[in-house]
Amino acid sequence: MERLVSEQGAGKAPGLLSNRFIQTIILSNVLLQIGIWVRNFAILLYVAERTNNDPYAISLISVAEFAPIFVFSFIGGTFADRWMPRRTMIWCDLLSAVSVFVVLFAIHFGSWQSVYFVTFISAILSQFSQPSGMRLFKEHVPEQQLQQGMALFQSLMAIFLVLGPMLGTFFYSSFGLEVSVAVMGFVFLLSALVLVRLPKDKVKPAAEAGKGQFRKEFVEGFSYVWKSRVLRMLGVSFLLAGLAVGLAQALNLFIVTERLGKPEKFLQYMLMVNGGAMLIGGGVIAAISKRVQPQVLLAIGMTASALCTVIVGFSTSVPVTLTTQFVNGLVFPCIHIGISTMILKWSHASIVGRVNGVLNPLFMGMMVLSMSFAGALKNAYPLVSIFTVAGILFLIGALAMIPIMKYKSAESSAESLDTASSGA
Repeated sequence: MERLVSEQGAGKAPGLLSNRFIQTIILSNVLLQIGIWVRNFAILLYVAERTNNDPYAISLISVAEFAPIFVFSFIGGTFADRWMPRRTMIWCDLLSAVSVFVVLFAIHFGSWQSVYFVTFISAILSQFSQPSGMRLFKEHVPEQQLQQGMALFQSLMAIFLVLGPMLGTFFYSSFGLEVSVAVMGFVFLLSALVLVRLPKDKVKPAAEAGKGQFRKEFVEGFSYVWKSRVLRMLGVSFLLAGLAVGLAQALNLFIVTERLGKPEKFLQYMLMVNGGAMLIGGGVIAAISKRVQPQVLLAIGMTASALCTVIVGFSTSVPVTLTTQFVNGLVFPCIHIGISTMILKWSHASIVGRVNGVLNPLFMGMMVLSMSFAGALKNAYPLVSIFTVAGILFLIGALAMIPIMKYKSAESSAESLDTASSGA
């Protein structure tokens, strides 16, 4: 299949935005991002208001959002390779919409704690839908456009990093919780309808045969990643990046209050500068991505993030910190785009869901772990030391790319097929 895609891409491949699959996925993602940001801020503001800013109640929102990633990512990736991907995505959005309206009914009749289930159920279903989307991306986008496609989606994420908080706050402030939750259910339903435009699933996965196969396929995902030198090194970088990002994100508020001497609300300006720069960076990378190998992009992003993280930790100047945040935002898309492209290029189409299911929890797990310890570290060590350690973690992650820097996509196809056959 990869060979066929490569041969098609060698001719006159249509422009990325003229690809019906890309058009459909972008529209679906816009709708989902609207729903997710409205959900996140409506629930956050509602729980804070209802519990008088109880830290435990507020932290449960993050638990509901991230816990399913650890429990269901491996399982979801395996099923994504077994099931029909288009059908899986449509059903996940439909079930998300149904669950939202069921929870909305419970909220209306007084069970306000049900708001946690909106996030929890949606997060579970996304662990089945997201790897299915990656699999379809592998099938319907020519290999030479994969990195450009990832850059396009990174730009979309950056847009919502800037607009999402304002959108979510507006809906909750203007219409309250129930309307905000209803909006989420409605956009998930619209997304399911949009996904009907996707090209029909061509071939039933061979693994759909017996239940006894599930355990074997589940293990194959881990074996596949371990046997691939590229994916193994990517996993190391994923792990280190998660640790570094978790430390920096958890303590950014203290950078504002202690290092810059600004009130807590100043953090939103730092985030807006960072998000705006990510939008620009995603566009720039989309333009140059065809000429740069994904592992080079990843190494550039992690090296720049290492330097910027250390500068932010040392800086007591608002202009220096904001400028550094802007530079970091410009290069940070290199990390996400490089990782996503490497997963797609170095994974056979039949196993891309499981590869995603193995690698994704590494980042999220380490991020949540470092966020959990960030408070204790803050009490024991100065911010400068912690941000320096985070920078060193980024740098080690960049150095892990050196052994695989010369790997080309042609080699990736051979490696993927060899690994798949040896793991079968």
